[in-house]
Amino acid sequence: MTISHGFHASMTAQPGRRDDLVAALLDAPSLPNEDCVVFLVGRSAGDPDTVYVTEGWVSQEAHARFFATEQAQAFVAALQPLLAGEAQYVDEVPVGGKAAL
Repeated sequence: MTISHGFHASMTAQPGRRDDLVAALLDAPSLPNEDCVVFLVGRSAGDPDTVYVTEGWVSQEAHARFFATEQAQAFVAALQPLLAGEAQYVDEVPVGGKAAL
């Protein structure tokens, strides 16, 4: 599947809530979505409160369509109490690599 839309997000968890944020992200409703081709969650090695997410979607429209659903809106709302501030997004389209987790 070709990825034509994606981003890399940096999120700061509330102090001591990083593992809760990671667990919530790994339970994201987009994971079983066939239009979401890449969904990686990582944590900073140097900052105990920073979490990263990399997403790759077949199109910007597919991403927008998914995040307009009630399920996705509920997921985003559930993340809010775990976050200290707004996530920072960088345009990124994943093109390949390896993930052996």
